Amino acid sequence: MINEIYDFSDKLEKLLIALRIKFVFEIIVICIIGIISFKLIDILDSHIKQKLSEGNNSPLTRFVPILSNILKGIVIFFLVASFLQSHGYSMSSLIAGFGITGLAVGFAAQHTIANVFGTFGILSDHSYQLGDYISVNGYEGNVEDINMRSTKIRALDNSLIILPNDVVAGTVIKNVTNGEKRRIFETFGVTYDTSDEKLKKAISILENILKDNPNIHDDFIVYLETLSSSSIDIKVNAYTKTNVYKEFLKIREQVILEAVRQFRAEGIDFAFPSTTVYMAKDEN
Repeated sequence: MINEIYDFSDKLEKLLIALRIKFVFEIIVICIIGIISFKLIDILDSHIKQKLSEGNNSPLTRFVPILSNILKGIVIFFLVASFLQSHGYSMSSLIAGFGITGLAVGFAAQHTIANVFGTFGILSDHSYQLGDYISVNGYEGNVEDINMRSTKIRALDNSLIILPNDVVAGTVIKNVTNGEKRRIFETFGVTYDTSDEKLKKAISILENILKDNPNIHDDFIVYLETLSSSSIDIKVNAYTKTNVYKEFLKIREQVILEAVRQFRAEGIDFAFPSTTVYMAKDEN
């Protein structure tokens, strides 16, 4: 009887040693797989960052570490799940548990998740980058920052506009910077008592102003547009050689100031909204 007990004890000890060795071996294998996976993710992380920096997509580089962490989290999940499954735990139960938890978290953070997807949509579509002048939902200005939640725009009055990325991604975006030129589309209204000669002179003045300005393309058009309620309207349609908004404003200002100066010198009067009242004579 005592010998049987000793035999059982000896077998149990050997079994425990074997199980301990197996457990340690599994841990070592899992650690090796994890280290190799993490190293590959880090190499991919560095490679993507380098490519994005070369392509002038610097805002996107800040999201690469987030993606790397997500991939590492997935690796950890599958390694732990595989280890637990090898020790008798159900893989389907683990996935179901994580699925329910993920659903609850996703519902609570749906706006945040929408903003994150909006951010990736904006950056992957190259809708705009830092420094671009854009117009979105009636707001316009230079893009100062693009983060996971919002886009920050600096308006011309120096105010900071913060727009959620899910809103931006779902609306029309006008990117002025992507164009190579900007349009000057102005109306110069002169009075109805302006003579035919002065009308022709006004058109000639505007054409010469545009022609002499080195910052304006040669494909401009100046034409008599319409007879409005209180003025004869001359339209100017021209394009600047720059797409920088502040430079465009300066060029347009030069054109308008020079037009005003030369019109006054030639005695051509600008019209303003006015009403003519006719008084009927009293026959009595």
